[in-house]
Amino acid sequence: MKRTAEKVLSVISLVFTVLSVIGSFIFVAIMKTFTEGTLRTEIEMELYADPELTVEDVDMILSVLEYFEGFSWFIVVVLVISLIATIIGMIFMWNEKNPKLAGIMFIVAGLFAFILSPTSIMLYIAAILCFTRKPPLAAEDQSFIDNQYDDSMRPL
Repeated sequence: MKRTAEKVLSVISLVFTVLSVIGSFIFVAIMKTFTEGTLRTEIEMELYADPELTVEDVDMILSVLEYFEGFSWFIVVVLVISLIATIIGMIFMWNEKNPKLAGIMFIVAGLFAFILSPTSIMLYIAAILCFTRKPPLAAEDQSFIDNQYDDSMRPL
């Protein structure tokens, strides 16, 4: 059975997930440079030099930057789990081994790819298609049907 729609949706979502993983690694690198080294000290000096900010405000801003560094690693891990689940689902769907398991893996990958992102929506659609499409039935033998009409003029 051809599963072209599922294949296309899963490949597109795989590409989006890979791009998201790359983007989140870049975000981690940027946050790492903000929280360590000379850039952090320059940011601290600029914030402390601002007369409108208090020491508590500066400490809060710096703690938020540190929080985002840890949170960005969480995003990377979640997206890698989504990537792995998408690949496993694609393998099961491509080999026609178990499309139901592929649908389950697509739903898991969609949940880990953040619930309402375009990637997860495509994975949900591919999962629904994996669940609802049935393999075609074997061709039934039509010899037992007595066709007394030649199909040119059929009665109502």
